Amino acid sequence: MFVRDLNEQDIQRVIDIWLDGSKEAHDFIEFDYWESKQNEMREIYLPNSETFVLEVDGIVAGFISLVGNYLAALFIDGKVQKRGYGKILLDFAKERRIHMELKVFSKNIGAMKFYLKNEFIVQQEMQDEETQEHEYVMAWSKR
Repeated sequence: MFVRDLNEQDIQRVIDIWLDGSKEAHDFIEFDYWESKQNEMREIYLPNSETFVLEVDGIVAGFISLVGNYLAALFIDGKVQKRGYGKILLDFAKERRIHMELKVFSKNIGAMKFYLKNEFIVQQEMQDEETQEHEYVMAWSKR
């Protein structure tokens, strides 16, 4: 098991993990919304982010994407969740940053608990413009 840079061969796998994870964690948003964002992931978000994958036994099990100090995405394949892989990726990012921010939907209770457990603090409450869902801006800083 190791973390490495995203490469061209990983892109479809990463998009699949993101899409499945988005539908699962955000079941309060229509699936069509997530389906419609796949091209943006491929053509805009991934090329403009610093993305790392967690490879386990030769298979990409999850990924984390950073845009500067913004944690844009952290997703683990649903088949291998609850094995500490999310924490491995988050700790990897923490080694490379002194401060990170992210947004998380308030209804995504699992993610909220995960980030709170990993020293993120709610900084602001807001409403997502596209989905109209309530979300939190959370931040972490190295001590």
